[in-house]
Amino acid sequence: MGRGSGYAAAPGLSGNEDLRDSWPGDYYSPAVPTLLMDVPNGNYQVAVKISIEAQESITALREGVGHLRLLQQNAEAPRQVTASFSVHVNSGQLMLASGAGAVMEQVEIRRNADIPTLFLAGDSTVTDQASSKYPYSGWGQMLGLFLKDGLATANHACSGRSAGSFIQEDRLTRIAKKLRKGDFLLIQFAHNDEKETEDGAGPFTTYPHYLQQYINLAREKEAHPVLVSPMHRRFFEADGSIRNTHGAYIEAMRQLALREKVPFIDLAGLSKAYFEELGEERTKQVFLWAEPGQYVNLPEGAQDNTHFTEAGAVEIARLVVRGMREAGFEPLSRHLITEEEAAAVMNRIV
Repeated sequence: MGRGSGYAAAPGLSGNEDLRDSWPGDYYSPAVPTLLMDVPNGNYQVAVKISIEAQESITALREGVGHLRLLQQNAEAPRQVTASFSVHVNSGQLMLASGAGAVMEQVEIRRNADIPTLFLAGDSTVTDQASSKYPYSGWGQMLGLFLKDGLATANHACSGRSAGSFIQEDRLTRIAKKLRKGDFLLIQFAHNDEKETEDGAGPFTTYPHYLQQYINLAREKEAHPVLVSPMHRRFFEADGSIRNTHGAYIEAMRQLALREKVPFIDLAGLSKAYFEELGEERTKQVFLWAEPGQYVNLPEGAQDNTHFTEAGAVEIARLVVRGMREAGFEPLSRHLITEEEAAAVMNRIV
């Protein structure tokens, strides 16, 4: 699905999350040109040298469907920064974009079939949100900020899906066609599972039944399944504690992980502690609360207690990576930057 190589402006904002056809340059305001490179599908190592020309600007480097790979405030200019990371290409094009005041002076890419892929299966809180929805963001779009070069991500999460509907729509089959020995499959569902009311549906019936199919697939492919409990919504009790809107689904996943000896990322617990530390008012900065006219794509504003701003999705991605470390699963943890490096990333973000 090549479109040619070189810099170009997207034909328009994408409103179709499923097509994964958003260009990284459209995740800036105003939009910037995207560097397009026709390449065969696969995993690539990318090294970028960026020249910063504007003082007090924010350098943001994105690849693919709005995936953040570098984000920092620039106190001084001119100067140069470099970034090295791995990219999974599935559209026949490797796409990069840097914001205003930053110029990509040098880009080197090298195909590397030995790089493992981290596949993501989940819902709207994980997905690559389309450019027309910006600043709505899924934590899967931000995960690359906290990964070392040598692990590529392929985000197959889709809004509105449960563990069951994801399978029924053949989305897991699409992953199965690409999953290889040594890859990882991160699985996060519950937000939509808990809405399903058909006979027998529940946290200890249909939910683990479907999750088991993800685990079985990964093992059949000699890949690594990893279960991720759902982060909490922004609903507070009178005493300032987070209300558990997921019911028994969190515990059901935890029990399945124990039975199957699968690494378990307790994102529910991590997000609860983080949101309670911030409190009811400050958590609005994590979730998508916006005044009318604050964002071009949200003229009427928003009060969303489930989904995140870009900055909020970065915070959730950091929690996911912290949970990966706490799970003590060495095949995955070796690909993560340290907690100190993650803190440095956050300190560079305004």
